[in-house]
Amino acid sequence: MLSHPSAEPAVLHAAIRDQFEAFLDEHRTVLHDSLNGLTEEQARRSLVTSKTTLLGLVKHATFVEKVWFDEAITCRPRRDIGIPDSPDESFDLDDSDTIATVQHAYRQACAASRRATAPLTLDDLVRGNRRGPLPLRWVYLHTLRELAQHCGHSDILREQILGDTAPGG
Repeated sequence: MLSHPSAEPAVLHAAIRDQFEAFLDEHRTVLHDSLNGLTEEQARRSLVTSKTTLLGLVKHATFVEKVWFDEAITCRPRRDIGIPDSPDESFDLDDSDTIATVQHAYRQACAASRRATAPLTLDDLVRGNRRGPLPLRWVYLHTLRELAQHCGHSDILREQILGDTAPGG
């Protein structure tokens, strides 16, 4: 059964910052774990006309973390961070991309995001995004929306890949 840490009483009554972080971490975990139990072929399987694959989704989520919690906070250019210039390119898979390497990179990016935001308040402005200065609160909401969307994509792709072998299927 799927656990929802964000629904725990401690989170329900926590400060808004703690609630944001609980929801972000819950979605980060779901997306990371969407690759668990799959073969490399299944993780790379293309089932839609876009570049979206399960492995590509998690690789893209690493890009998202680095855009919103590295580029936006440090103001470093994407080239220096080592990420593609466009979101579309972040779905591209290299031969060296495996479930293990992509999950590892994602865990590292999430940990770096937590460290980068730790000294900030929700009202602090991050200045490195192309939209201009944005409050961290908006960045959290935007990232949560994007992660939730991709968690939905991963659920559907896993269902298509695993078919009747999925739990409850």
